[in-house]
Amino acid sequence: MNTFTDSFTINGITLAAQPICRQDEVLTPDALEFVAKLHRATAERRQELLQARRTRRADIAGGQDPRFLRETEDIRNDPSWRVAPPAPGLEDRRVEITGPVDKKMTINALNSGAKVWLADMEDSSTPTWRNVIKGQLNLTDALERRIDFTSPEGKEYKLRPADELPTIVVRPRGWHLPEKHMIIDGAPVAGGIVDFGLFFFHNAHRLLAQGKGPYFYLPKIENHLEARLWNDIFILAQDLLGIPQGTIRATVLIETITAAFEMEEILYELRDHASGLNAGRWDYIFSLIKNFRTRGPRFVLPDRAQVTMTQPFMRAYTEQLVRACHKRGAMAIGGMAAAVPNRKDEAANTNAFEKVRADKTREANDGFDGSWVAHPDLVPVCREVFDAILGERPNQLDRTREDVIPDDRALINVAATEGTITEQGIRNNIEVGIRYIESWLRGNGAVAIHNLMEDAATAEISRSQIWQWMFASAITDRGEIITHQWIEELLDEEFARLERFDGDRFEDSRDIFEEVTLGQDFPSFLTLPAYARYLTEAREKATKEELAAA
Repeated sequence: MNTFTDSFTINGITLAAQPICRQDEVLTPDALEFVAKLHRATAERRQELLQARRTRRADIAGGQDPRFLRETEDIRNDPSWRVAPPAPGLEDRRVEITGPVDKKMTINALNSGAKVWLADMEDSSTPTWRNVIKGQLNLTDALERRIDFTSPEGKEYKLRPADELPTIVVRPRGWHLPEKHMIIDGAPVAGGIVDFGLFFFHNAHRLLAQGKGPYFYLPKIENHLEARLWNDIFILAQDLLGIPQGTIRATVLIETITAAFEMEEILYELRDHASGLNAGRWDYIFSLIKNFRTRGPRFVLPDRAQVTMTQPFMRAYTEQLVRACHKRGAMAIGGMAAAVPNRKDEAANTNAFEKVRADKTREANDGFDGSWVAHPDLVPVCREVFDAILGERPNQLDRTREDVIPDDRALINVAATEGTITEQGIRNNIEVGIRYIESWLRGNGAVAIHNLMEDAATAEISRSQIWQWMFASAITDRGEIITHQWIEELLDEEFARLERFDGDRFEDSRDIFEEVTLGQDFPSFLTLPAYARYLTEAREKATKEELAAA
């Protein structure tokens, strides 16, 4: 019996998880050997880069503001280089839908009418062993058109004809997340290596046969050296499978504050494999708070709902992103429309559509080539906006935005942000944080709360804002000083209001929320202690089952 207490090894990888149905189709000996080669070639550098993150974060906390790099100035000033031309299926990206790779979402996303589906194995997915393996199976099944789904209510979900389906772009986990069910030489494999490696190994040739290719979104990158590591992985992976160099294409999410100072350098490192940059707005806000959380009032933000894309530092970020992309022939993809339509509330639905339309109109007018939505009902809204700007053109690569002047100080001009901190904003952060973690612990990495799609990034903003407000003794619009004691009181009140149900994980969620929000230390990602708790529970469950069987 293959459980946490009875692991086994195949081609150098020790598997330490209870097996699930059909996992042998994913974890073949050849696939595991491929993942092992990628891991061994990059594990040491990955650890060095993670340490460099910690060092740079400490430097920023010590008062060192990030700036454009002097040592890469020649790359930024060299007009001769450009990224690879758009790959098949990525020429037109005006609407991209995002979501986890569970069976229902896979079918809904592929039937949505979007041009691209971001198949998300990261922020909207909980990395349980079941989700990791089932996600791989669902992607392969979708490419083979053997996927279908019937809801408990009896509704059937099937794929549209192949020529109506969007291009699949897979987002693996970030460098910081380990896959502790897969061990090599005593250390866990990076979750990103597992997600990328298994999908690439099983589907690269299949995608090429279908006239497209293996395409990826790269999350949480903090600098151009991390992009270089991904590029080296791409080169090795293509060589190992005998696939021409440049077949892989990657879009990098600029969702960390430090990456915003190295956008052209990131494109340069990936230039033979680069397809664009994405304005990952929610993680970007979280990254700014995380890095500058102890730097005083200059970096304190108002309520999350007031940190819109029209705030000066966010405008600088998006405009400079479009400029960097189009200068180098890369696509600029806009951020997530988090609004979730409510089909039972016409007024709320109309309000959601209006907000999305305004957001997408701003992006299209700024020169973005496309944008994200989280719900199929929003695809027509986004498409209509970009159709009006693009017409018959597939993109806006010809719009170079030479009117935008690169300005590193504008990227961190947080003091110009308008808004206030309110008690309701604090309460909303508490509710979102606890409800999201509760959902995560039950295996759901994306959850609709108050008609907004919340994922790990928005939960991170919620908890990090509270931590920063307490540290800075920030003051609300009514003159209340935000203290640890007051937050505890509000947390008690909000927790008591939660609607409980059989099997809920709210008690555990509260424990984790308090750990990542109220403690003196600041865990770099809330998913790390949540993942540790999941692993502990899974081991305990496996041990009990094993003892019962004996």
